Amino acid sequence: MSSIEQLIAEIQQEAESAAFPIDEPVYLAAGLKPTVPILYAGNLESQLCFFARDLGKDEVSARQPLYGAAGKLVRRGLYRAIYGKEPSNSEDLQAVLDRVLLTNTVPYKPPGNKAYSEPVKKRFRPFLERLLVMNWQGDRIITLGNEAFKWFYPYAGKGVAAEFFERPDRYTASLPVTLQAKDELGNLHQRLVTLMPLPHPSPLNQQYYAQFPQLLQQRLSEIFPVPAGA
Repeated sequence: MSSIEQLIAEIQQEAESAAFPIDEPVYLAAGLKPTVPILYAGNLESQLCFFARDLGKDEVSARQPLYGAAGKLVRRGLYRAIYGKEPSNSEDLQAVLDRVLLTNTVPYKPPGNKAYSEPVKKRFRPFLERLLVMNWQGDRIITLGNEAFKWFYPYAGKGVAAEFFERPDRYTASLPVTLQAKDELGNLHQRLVTLMPLPHPSPLNQQYYAQFPQLLQQRLSEIFPVPAGA
């Protein structure tokens, strides 16, 4: 099984093999080479993964996914679910990484915060597959927003995921899918995971922004038992 360090090195090699859009000024301001991937943050042995669209400016500066305003909403919710109380400082928000994996559809920041094109997502998909199937040990994935959920369409039966996403209860129901990844020798590995979609926690998402904390806590209550005394 490939190491996570080897996987990250291969992603950088792929990024340097042919040009694609990267928000280079943000990387240079953060003192980071633009082709260095920010693949994940958190614990590869955790049960739960949060899967978002792509990186923002704050994420590049911190060198970890879900670190900006939306990420802080997620981390605060995680802290409440795990510890049964409100976080009091940034160290508390960082502590939740012991219990979760955070990643994105593409481990780079696109210019202008526009979603990466399907060809770019396809180019980096095999590396994300390896991360989720061969490096991460969990089986629950909370997707954030439409683009993140649609990334998983190929792992459900034809039309199944699209039909699921049209359901009015999509943000409380779950969908099992079988992820697949090939290792360096071409051997196929599979893992059954449960998708638990949520809307993206952006203030621009007016329909769901106010509801997001409650929807998140409902999801997390299925994973983390209520702490004693909470």
